[in-house]
This record gives sequence, structure tokens and C-alpha cells, in this order.
Amino acid sequence: MAAVKVALGVRALSSGVRNSLWKLGRLSHIALAVPEMERARAFYREVLGGRVGEPVALPEHGVSAAFVELDNTKLELLEPLGERSPILGFLRKNPGGGIHHICLEVDHMAAALQQLRAQQVRTLSPEPRLGAHGKPVIFLHPKDCGGILLELEEA
Repeated sequence: MAAVKVALGVRALSSGVRNSLWKLGRLSHIALAVPEMERARAFYREVLGGRVGEPVALPEHGVSAAFVELDNTKLELLEPLGERSPILGFLRKNPGGGIHHICLEVDHMAAALQQLRAQQVRTLSPEPRLGAHGKPVIFLHPKDCGGILLELEEA
């Protein structure tokens, strides 16, 4: 197992999450960067028959977000908001859009961050901020997570 973690670029946790004061929960959502919000919303609503919410501007995150409700999770459609949007670089590399990040719930954000930082897992901001669901969120550095941008959201 340790060889798998090293191969993925994930730092092995010496104490293991089972012994921690926090627990990894369910998949909250998969975020999709989209170049045109209304076109993406129409696809998920009209072509796939999904339940698609209205876009909400999140200036503190530099995006507009709309959720597609699924039975077991959500898709978060993200469109850049402003010239300093963190997803502009992603869309320049992937002009048609694509999977941007995966969001996982944790039951105790402070304890999760304390343990992850002790294991040298970097975050993209010093502290959690309120996310689209009004709950604390923080992003983990993809280089410490096997190349995947992970968002943690307090359940």
C-alpha cells in the first residue's frame, strides 16, 4: 500500500486516518469548468434531463456556480467570474472545459487540516473559506494528492 501511495505522489499517513479525530465522508460533488454556463446548463437540463439550479456568483472564489442535482451526488458547473478567476488557466489549457476538482466531505475541518498539514499536505489557501453551500471549504494542492485537485468541505 505504501508503494501505491508513493507512486501516486501521495504522502503516506503514519498515524492513519482511522486513528484521527476526523473522518472522510461522502462525495459532495464533482466540479466541471465550463466556458459557457448557459450552454452547459442547457445540456444537463435539456439533453440529459437533469435538475439544474440557477447560477450563483461567488466573487470570493472568482467563479459562478450552478449545481446539477443527481440522486447520489452533484455536479458543480463553474464559469470564470472576472479576470482573476482561478479557473481561467484551466480553461486556457482545456478550452472545451473538463473536470476541475473533486469535493469530499469531512466531519471536522480543523482536525482534518491539522493532521493533513502535519503530513506535509499543502493547501491552496491558509484557511478555509465559505463555499457555494455555505460551508467551510479548502483546496488541497494537487501535487500532494496524486495530481488531483481535492476540495474538502465540512459536512
